[in-house]
Amino acid sequence: MIIHIDDAADPRVSDYLSLTDVQLRKVKEPAEGLFIAESLKVIRRALASGHQPRSFFMTERWLPDFASILADYDHVPVYVGTAEILEKIIGFNLHRGAMAAMHRPEPADLSELLANSRRIAVLEDIVDHTNIGAVFRSAAALGVDAVLVTPRCADPLYRRSIRVSMGTVFQVPWARLPEWPEGIQVLHDAGFTTAALALVQDSLTIKELAARNDEKLALILGTEGDGLSARTLAQTNLAIMIPMADGVDSLNVAAASAVAFFATDPRH
Repeated sequence: MIIHIDDAADPRVSDYLSLTDVQLRKVKEPAEGLFIAESLKVIRRALASGHQPRSFFMTERWLPDFASILADYDHVPVYVGTAEILEKIIGFNLHRGAMAAMHRPEPADLSELLANSRRIAVLEDIVDHTNIGAVFRSAAALGVDAVLVTPRCADPLYRRSIRVSMGTVFQVPWARLPEWPEGIQVLHDAGFTTAALALVQDSLTIKELAARNDEKLALILGTEGDGLSARTLAQTNLAIMIPMADGVDSLNVAAASAVAFFATDPRH
């Protein structure tokens, strides 16, 4: 199903149009039930996790590298164009050579996710897609069972999030909470101890939290600028800090997540 594209306005490749327009893509992709996977490694991970392709889009030189994949999905359109055509359509020079438009999966069932998890991460209003991707990569590497995102949090299946996560976003179950901070009570009802990473009075250190060895633990991480909201802190069980040296008061949220996930990993 190889189809050569020589017109940037060809409607058959509308899934890939204007990928650099973040506001457009944030609306278009969930509404149209798709997400974009970029690079051979990420596409392989998406397919291995059971995600189904709508189409592939690449320059001709990448066809041999994708031969085994395309053989398995010979019913799926493969759009091929020059580097110049791809750049006109997607809005940038695609150094990784190939993309796939994938069917967006149905949202995970929140109650089932909580029932089957012991340690989860909750991301409150984190809007930077790079940070989202980095948190998911750490979650996958350090044994976090699931990630929950609040209503205003960025999309984990946005192209940049997927790329930064190196496709590990496909390995970690996740769901979007319908309400926040009201959702904290849902976590408590499911048996989770909620631990907010925040520099407040009477915070436990991350080592003290790890020593508690709570049966079910929800680590809550806040937005890049202001951290967690006062309403969130008022409803969580614990406040947690990562001790700093040399007058540094905090870490980037992605770095803080990696420290917290490692410190509370029950495998250690």
